[in-house]
Amino acid sequence: MSLSRHLPGSRRAVAVASGFISPQSLTTHSPQTPLLSSLPNSNPNSSTPPTSHPLLQSRSFAAQSTQNQDVLKQLSPRHACTMSTMPAQHGHSEACCNIPPVVSKGYTAKGAYEELGGFKSYVTGPKVATKGIITIFDIFGFYPQTLQGADILATSDHSQQYKVFIPDWFNGDPAPLSWFPPDTEDKQKNLAAFFQKNSPPSVAAKVPDYASAVSAKYPEIKSWAILGFCWGGKVVSLVTSKPDTVFKAGVEAHPAMVDPADAENIKVPLALLASKDEPPEDVEKFEQNLKGPKHVETFGDQIHGWMAARSDLEDERVKAEYIRGYETVLKFLSKHV
Repeated sequence: MSLSRHLPGSRRAVAVASGFISPQSLTTHSPQTPLLSSLPNSNPNSSTPPTSHPLLQSRSFAAQSTQNQDVLKQLSPRHACTMSTMPAQHGHSEACCNIPPVVSKGYTAKGAYEELGGFKSYVTGPKVATKGIITIFDIFGFYPQTLQGADILATSDHSQQYKVFIPDWFNGDPAPLSWFPPDTEDKQKNLAAFFQKNSPPSVAAKVPDYASAVSAKYPEIKSWAILGFCWGGKVVSLVTSKPDTVFKAGVEAHPAMVDPADAENIKVPLALLASKDEPPEDVEKFEQNLKGPKHVETFGDQIHGWMAARSDLEDERVKAEYIRGYETVLKFLSKHV
């Protein structure tokens, strides 16, 4: 199967520029799945529905090119959200926590930055917390929406409180949102280089040592969870698949590279909160392959990124689902951490 048929417009150019696919493959595609000639609509005020696009899923994570195509595919610049006509899957109705009023713009983070395990880390939560969450942010780094989410997790549960840690795997060099859409050659080259430098396996390999360093400084934390956004979801799958993982539970929010094969090896309770941009068939198969306690839910009118940097919290519907997403995470963790 030609990989290029899955890469719309300028994202195909990124793949070629970085050596992920050959220029010759751009001429081959299935007549049943026409190549998309442009990026999806990025105008949040447009009445035109965003272009739908299949998300290429990694079946063999050993292939670096396939991993990077997956990340590129899931980071579309769509921000148009409409009310879903379908009910959420496995939705929760009972309250589990007190989410503080969400700040739509100009959020002031409640935590502080520390050096932990060699990484600048955002740390938030009460000193009395005995449970911890390590969060793998999306490619855009320490964005206000992500920090606000960490503060919500740290203080909102009725019955237990968490200390939340977000390490900067990018060492101060995240991908800027201005790279999207990747409609110039420079943007395409920048993104290709970024994805090659920051692959989920390379970050997953660092997580155990980071967790050990944090535990040494915060010995009062007795149990751990891990949460990943976007490509961080793949990191969660890899880390929780290890038989000696320190994490009691994992959460993947709008994860990139959803691979049902990963689910077969996951050792701990896991929640997956999908957006409308993850392939439904892969989300369903992933859920089927999870052997332990699980919560899999699709937020069917939300974009990839609605719980992290790409969340438009000035949109009331997005804000409501942002809140519901964090409520869902807290309820799951309260049962399993």
